[in-house]
Amino acid sequence: MGSTNKLILYTNHRCPWAHRVHIALNELNIPYDEEIIDLDTPRTEAYLKINPRGLVPTINHDGEIITESGIVAQYLADAHPSSHLLPASNAEGGALRRARVAFFVDAFFSKFHSHLGKFVFAKSDEDASAGVEAAVAGLLKEVEPLLKDAGPFFGGSEKLTLAEVSPDRVLRHPRRLEREARHLPGLRGRGLRREGAQLLEVGSGGRAASQRDVYL
Repeated sequence: MGSTNKLILYTNHRCPWAHRVHIALNELNIPYDEEIIDLDTPRTEAYLKINPRGLVPTINHDGEIITESGIVAQYLADAHPSSHLLPASNAEGGALRRARVAFFVDAFFSKFHSHLGKFVFAKSDEDASAGVEAAVAGLLKEVEPLLKDAGPFFGGSEKLTLAEVSPDRVLRHPRRLEREARHLPGLRGRGLRREGAQLLEVGSGGRAASQRDVYL
């Protein structure tokens, strides 16, 4: 990953998007220095020079700045092509496996996660229920079939892959989903809690959550 491999992670442990980068770094056993960015105050001029958007996470790798959690996690995996997170594209079956992981991540966020905000910020029970229904439908139709060979991890991997790391901000917080869904009426609210827990169980073999907890 460069001549000196010096890596600085600008993060905040309260930021769920940063979790995936913490996990990727630890899974890859990459040493790094950590700088905590206060999210409750305006960003300092020094940090805005590093990341003009003022967001976390950001990494500085040998002077190269990389931002946006998904891009950072992908970069780290690509920089270590022999790791279990993601195979190199020129490895046997690597290109296809990378495509499968990318398709899963896209399906997770576009067909399931994109609907969560519709009920979290809904102005009526009807809108909230519609969001829940769309999320559960997307989960069952588009996401769950992609997990048919997940055991214990995506694609039958024995270790975490980028497919688990990328949606981690959602999978780490089933209790948060449960709290939000508790305020919704009827079976639809309970359905989201059930299906969210099912996704965590099926997608990780029930072990990813406990394995990730050691990182944060």
